[in-house]
This record gives sequence, structure tokens and C-alpha cells, in this order.
Amino acid sequence: MASSNSYKLRCSVPGHEMDVRGVTAALFPDGAFVSVSRDRTGKVWTPNASPDKGFTEMHCMAGHSSFVSCVCVIAPSDTYPRGLIATGGNDNNICVFTLDQPQPLFRLEGHKNTVCTLSSGKFGTLLSGSWDTTAKVWLNEKCMMTLQGHTAAVWAVAILPEQGLMLSGSADKTIKLWKAGRCEKTYTGHEDCVRGLAVLSDMEFFSCSNDTSVRRWMVTGECVQVYYGHTNYIYSIAIFPNSQDFVSTGEDRTVRIWRKGECFQTIRLPAQSVWSCCILPNNDIAVGASDGLIRVFTEAEDRMASPEDLLAFEDELSKTTIDPKTGDLGDIKIEDLPGREHLNEPGNREGQTRLIKDGEKVEAYQWSVSDSRWLKIGDVVGGSNQQTSKKVTYEGKEYDFVFTIDVNEGGPSMKLPYNIAEDPWLTAHNFLQKNDLSPMFLDQVANFIIENTKGHVVGPATPGAVDPFTGSGRYVPGAADGRTGFGADPFTGSGRYIPGSGPAPGSTGVTDPFTGGGAYSSAAHRQTTTNIYFPKTDGVTFDQANATQIIAKLKELNIGAPQEHKLSEEFVESLETMLGSVVVGPNNSNTQTLTLQQINLLWKASHWPEDIVFPVLDILRLAVRHPQVNESLCGEAEGTQLCNHLLSLMSPQGRPANQMLALRTLCNCFSGRQGRALLLAQRDAVLTQATDLAAATRNKNVQVALATLLLNYAGCLHGRPQLEAKAQCLSVVSTALESVQDTEAVFRLLVALGTTLASDQTARDLARSLGVNSQIAKYSSVLDPAKVGECCQLVLNELQ
Repeated sequence: MASSNSYKLRCSVPGHEMDVRGVTAALFPDGAFVSVSRDRTGKVWTPNASPDKGFTEMHCMAGHSSFVSCVCVIAPSDTYPRGLIATGGNDNNICVFTLDQPQPLFRLEGHKNTVCTLSSGKFGTLLSGSWDTTAKVWLNEKCMMTLQGHTAAVWAVAILPEQGLMLSGSADKTIKLWKAGRCEKTYTGHEDCVRGLAVLSDMEFFSCSNDTSVRRWMVTGECVQVYYGHTNYIYSIAIFPNSQDFVSTGEDRTVRIWRKGECFQTIRLPAQSVWSCCILPNNDIAVGASDGLIRVFTEAEDRMASPEDLLAFEDELSKTTIDPKTGDLGDIKIEDLPGREHLNEPGNREGQTRLIKDGEKVEAYQWSVSDSRWLKIGDVVGGSNQQTSKKVTYEGKEYDFVFTIDVNEGGPSMKLPYNIAEDPWLTAHNFLQKNDLSPMFLDQVANFIIENTKGHVVGPATPGAVDPFTGSGRYVPGAADGRTGFGADPFTGSGRYIPGSGPAPGSTGVTDPFTGGGAYSSAAHRQTTTNIYFPKTDGVTFDQANATQIIAKLKELNIGAPQEHKLSEEFVESLETMLGSVVVGPNNSNTQTLTLQQINLLWKASHWPEDIVFPVLDILRLAVRHPQVNESLCGEAEGTQLCNHLLSLMSPQGRPANQMLALRTLCNCFSGRQGRALLLAQRDAVLTQATDLAAATRNKNVQVALATLLLNYAGCLHGRPQLEAKAQCLSVVSTALESVQDTEAVFRLLVALGTTLASDQTARDLARSLGVNSQIAKYSSVLDPAKVGECCQLVLNELQ
């Protein structure tokens, strides 16, 4: 901010019939802004050339069936060169508008409760937060990800666009950092509901809260500064461009301007709730409040309102009634208050409040540093000397009314205490929450209060009821691969059985990057950059095995097994016969018939104790490629049991050998029709467990198996219009890329990424918005093995 001038009123903008819940600067036309209201509309306002320096309604949008809670603008694109406007409402929907028509271009449905916050990012990405405790990522009219982890309403979201990071703030008092759909960090420090977020840079952001504080955070987790000044809930925060200065608004009726870490100016409004604020390109500030008005403040003298309008605004403010129960003025003992002479003494800081007694009245004043005078900000009502015998005591407190409410016929009645200076909608909301009643009753209870307190309203009537939802404080086993091109099966310890071991293929020269076969050519043999890597739609399986060593290890472990787990000789012979039938590779004809008894014995043996089960899992890994086993174990009835058993072995706390073999078994399930159907049906559970394991494991063999599983999912989803499934796949790939070290695992993840992006513009847009470009760029220069650098460059080309 270049100027050190104080802000004064530029204009008041009428037009909404109820609370203005959200305002944001518009991208088009210049100097315009967008507002949304409880009156179910959104409006675009453009500056006019009139002497009053005001704004004219340019466009009105209607599409919600209930209150509109939030708004953001989506950056221009080739399709929509003037950008789009997104609004969220109490009808659980998001409406997206153009400037060309009042009806929505489309609706985004998926949240199960009010959508109360929106933020837009690159490539048309939209992030929403809801009372349903989730945030959702939207792209091209589809929900790509649901961010789950908060335990209460998500009141604030923001996107860190350069890094593909996302932030969410919640009534559970925490802020969470998300990357590719996974929670990377949780920030704690606020003592109440987090209501607003604002991004300062790639490394810093602000938050505001019902605990009356603003906090400045490093993305790395440190809270570097806490700002105090507000005396009630803080709802909104906006940062001045190219600056660390900011504006905040809240339930204490104020707009506060912060410069160099201090509250530079406090502007009070003649409205209880100042819901939202935004900063226009010329540094003017637009705010929306509970009286249905938008007010614009400026520090530029040539845009300030006329002296007459400034005086009228000051006069309106002076006639406001202030309820001391809000706590904005502290504890009040009227008998101890000084008289008007106290105003002869200057204040000692901006926004300082002073109460004086004028006869039977109590008046509130605020010190203005810029004007060097006390400004009257309202009359205080409900002081201790104004209490009357008509007050009703309930739970130790005095109220003007205590209503008896019967919600359920035949059920117990409930007490609803109410003071005439309170907002009926907020009282109704708190009543429903306290008694665990459905929000469906909100209008009914609020209207009951209004109807039964007519003639008792304190202060001037507002154009509409205040939004009740102010966020009350009650919110509550292996080694490295050695095979050429693919890397030999990692378990090749000389003369001893290690799970998954087998002879390394002897192929030399030009090799398939997955199997060591001759289908692919490497950079050394290729003059053109032909994409030989993706999309890869045929599943990659783990076929290598040494049957002799597997059975030898099984027999050895069976000898030492606890008596209750020992297998009979017939049992072991059955497994050995079965292994001989399934050990052949998939390229060999496998027509040997297995018996149902053999399959059942294998399934039973796979539940051996975890410390000795690995040779059985190795047999299972090979067996699921057999058509009979695939059909039997992956069928509708048995498939879920198989999947759950393998997922339990994949636990991040489990044994690496079991993790690896469970992953390899899942990979090999893709070789059969029933296996593919099973894994698609269980995709969410499998990939969720894979995400946890990807973040925890440092075992290279587990990483390779995990990358192969993701590659097989990507191949199976290629060409299918399953955007949410592809988004989850992208998310897990991105998470895995953060921790993998093995180059073969990296390669397979890159192929999975390329397969997901190939021929799918929506997937490419989402990957760009998640910052995948910067995440993988480091691999483009890898020369050993060359396939990593080549594949990476081809993926980057897809993301151009």
C-alpha cells in the first residue's frame, strides 16, 4: 500500500434485500466486483461516472433455491474469455454463471450440506468447503476429489496455485494443507472456528477465527504472528496486492485495516455483522454486511464521498443501538461511567472505544487517529440500570422471553430463551444445535421468535434477518531389482528362498522397459522420440518364481509353526501340486485344471500367522493369474474377502515382505476379467490403503509393487469416463512420487501418470492444477536408466 491515508466512505451500494454474505473483485469489467446475498441472488457491480462515485448493477444472477453464502471468480479461458462466476448456497449446490445470462451455465452437485466457501485456481480448478465437513475439488463440471479429514464444518478454503497445494479451515479449530487430495499437514493454534483464509505468498498465508485473532502462518507449519484487535468473531480477511497489509471484518461491526502488523484503522458500520470484504484493483475496499448494504471505502481523496454523505454516514452510525451482551464493549457498569466531559480527553490508539453517561442514556464513542476526535458509534441498550422486573431467569441468566417449544408430538418440551436485542436467526440456530435438532426447523423457529416478539424489537429494523450461522464456539521382504530393463525380481539371494525370487532373464540388447523383452527400443537404439511408454493398457504382472525354493521354505516354516497352525502333509502336497500348475508364465499355455479343494486350501493357508505366511502369499501371487483361481477368489462373493485380507497385509505397520506380496497379488489379479472387475469395484478402498502405504514405506521393493498397482489401475481406467477414479489415481501417484527412491518405481509411476493423462484433457487440467509439472520435472534429466528421463519428458509434453 503506497498511501498512508485513512480510509473513508466512498459510497453505499443498495440493491440486495437481505444480508450480503460474500463480495469479491471481478475480473471483468475493470473495477467491478461481485456480491451474493441471503436474498438468493448474486450481482455484478461496475463503477459509474456519476458525481456520487458509486456503482451500478450490471448483471443479476439467480439459480439457488436458498440463501447464497459465498462467491469467487474463475479465471478467463479460451472458452470463456471473460471468466466465470461461481456461487455456493444453503441448497448444497454450486452455481456457475457467465456474464451473458442470469441463469446458471451449470450446477455442481455433490455436497450434502451448505456450501459456505469457494476458491479458484489455475486451469479452471474450483475448491469448495461445506458444512458437511468436506472440501471438494472440481474441474470441467466434475468433482475430481473429496478432501476428508475435518470433523466439523469447513468454513474456509484457499489454493496455493504455484505448488498445487490447497488449504481448508474448519469449525474443528484446525487448518489443513492438502496435496493431491492427501492431508500433508494440520495447523493448530486457533481456539475456535477458523472462518477465513488468505494466501500471502507461496510460503505464507493468513487465517482468521471466531477466537477474535488473525494468524500468519508459514506453509511449513509455524505460526509467525498473531494479531489481536477484534472483539468478536472475525469472518473475512483480504490482503492488499503486493503487500503484507490486510483487511479484516467481523461480528463486532468493524472493518479493520492492518499495516505493518498493527491495526492502522478501525471503521465501524451501522450493522452488527460485517460478513465479507474484498480489495479492488485500486485498493478500495468493498464490504458486505447484515443490513443488506455494500459499502465501499477509499483512501483516495478524489473518490471519497461528499462531506454531506460522510456526515450522513456518521449520523447513521451514531444512531445505532449496541447490545452490551455481544461483549464488543467489555463489561459495563453504568453507575461507574463518566459524563460527556470525558470526551475532552484524546484517545491513545486507533479504534479505542469509550462509553459515557448522558443522563439516562449510555453512548459509545470511538477514537479516530486521522480525525483526532471521538466519533459516536451508537447508543448502548440493556445496561444494568435498565433491567426491569419483566426479565425471566433461565439457567442462571436473565432473558426477555423464555419460550416453550414442542418439536415432536408427545415428546418433551424444550425451553428457548431470547433477548429482544438478539438476532432471532442466530438464537434459532443455537437452539437447534443445542438440542440436536434438524436444521430443517430453522425458518420455523426463527419465524416463531419474530412473530412472538413483535413490537419489542430494539433499534432500527434491518431490511432482512441476519444469517444465523456465525460459527458458534461450540463447534465443535526385499532387495533392489537387477534385471536389464525391468530389474530382475528383487529376491535373488543365492541359494536361499526370498519371496518373489526367480531367475533373471537372460535377454540382452534392446529390452521392453517392463519385462526385459524385445518389444521396445531404448534411446541408444532410437533416433526419434516416439512414445513407446504410454498409454500402457495391458496389465503388468509379477511372473518370476522359483517353485523349489518356495516349497522348501514353506516346509521349513511349517516344521516350526505353532501346533494349531501346522499344515498336514496332504495339505502341503496339495499346495505343492498347485504351485507346479501355476508357476508357468502367462505367455505359456496354462490349461492344467485345478480343483476347488486346492483353491480352498490355498485360501485357508493364506491366513497363516503374519510372520510365516509369506511363502503362501507367493503361491497366491502366482495362482491368481490362473483363470480358475481368478474366477473363484475374485468373484462377487469371495472377492471382497480376498481384497480385505490383502489390504490388511498392506498396513503401513505390517511386514515389508507381506506388503510387497499383497501388492503383487493385487497386480496379478488384473490378468483376469473377474480380478479387474473386483479391483475396479474396490478401487476406493485399495487406493486409500495404497496412499497410506506410499507415504510410509521406504522399502524399494514395496515401492515398485505399489507403482505397478497404480500403473495397472491407470491402464484399466484409460478410455473410461471415470473422472473421479482417475483423479484418485492421480492423487496417489502424486503422493508416491513424493517419497519413492527406486528409479524403477519412479518410471512406473511416470507411465501410470502418462497413461492417465493420455487423450484426457480433464485429467491433464487436474494434473496441472495439482502441480504435477514441478513435481516430476527433476526426472526429465535422468540418464540412467534413460527410460526415466524419456518418459518424464513425454509426460511433461502432455502437460504443456
